[in-house]
Amino acid sequence: MLDELDAAILRELQSDARKTNRDVAAAVGVSPTTALDRTRALRQRGVIRGAALELDLAKIGRPVQALIAVRIHPPSRRHIEAFRDWVSAQPEVLGVFVVSGDDDFVIHVAVPDNDHLYAFVIDRLTERAEIANVRTTVVYEHLQNRAVGVARTSSEARAS
Repeated sequence: MLDELDAAILRELQSDARKTNRDVAAAVGVSPTTALDRTRALRQRGVIRGAALELDLAKIGRPVQALIAVRIHPPSRRHIEAFRDWVSAQPEVLGVFVVSGDDDFVIHVAVPDNDHLYAFVIDRLTERAEIANVRTTVVYEHLQNRAVGVARTSSEARAS
């Protein structure tokens, strides 16, 4: 579980993962040694799993984004896992969500233009035998909240 100091450190690092330990310590009101020990402990516990580089997709030639809903038939573990492994390795794919409901997957892609999107969907996805249905939604704007709200658990709040 996270205490108040862990939550504060996570909030600081989510706002800028490149902050120095000294800056994190000053922001949360502890010594640099304490901040470093806590940050290391969060990494060791797997709470912090790394830091990511954010790219401007348009500036790297992939300005068109889409969400592609896919249904697999028959919906067996073998087919779902094989498709998941294949699609997640495709260079256009930013993310793969294995979901419940009418669809089995929602795939987030970024491509250079609509012709590339069409080719990805028609020439690559629908050629796979296990694909039962595909629905493509073009993304006009993608807003991301990179910071996950971190708060103490209800039992921690009661204990303080």
